[in-house]
Amino acid sequence: MPNGKIWTQRDRYGNEIYLTHERWAHITDPENHPELEPYQEYVREAIRHGRRQQHPVIANAYKYYQEFDDLPNGMNHVVDVVIFKLGTDSAGRTHRENFIVTAYLQFF
Repeated sequence: MPNGKIWTQRDRYGNEIYLTHERWAHITDPENHPELEPYQEYVREAIRHGRRQQHPVIANAYKYYQEFDDLPNGMNHVVDVVIFKLGTDSAGRTHRENFIVTAYLQFF
C-alpha cells in the first residue's frame, strides 16, 4: 500500500484538509465502511462544499457533511470526521495538520 497523501482539498473556510492512503484503507476496510469504496470523490466533495459542525466529544475534530441523492441503502449524506492539530516539520517549524480520520454514510 502506498504511503502519504491521496489528495489535499481546501474547505469552504480556507482550511487545507488531506486524506492519506492509510486512512482510506482504514475507512474502506471490510470491518468499517467498505460501502464508501466507490465514493472517494464524494468524501472530497463533502470537504470542498459541505457544512461542518464541531464534534460533540472531540474538541479539535469537526464533522463535514454533504447530501447526495445517489447513495446506497437509503443513505443520503457522506460524513467526514476531520482532526485539526498542529504539527512540526523536520526543521522544527509549526504547521497545521488537518486530516480525515474517518468517513461514513448516514441518513438525516
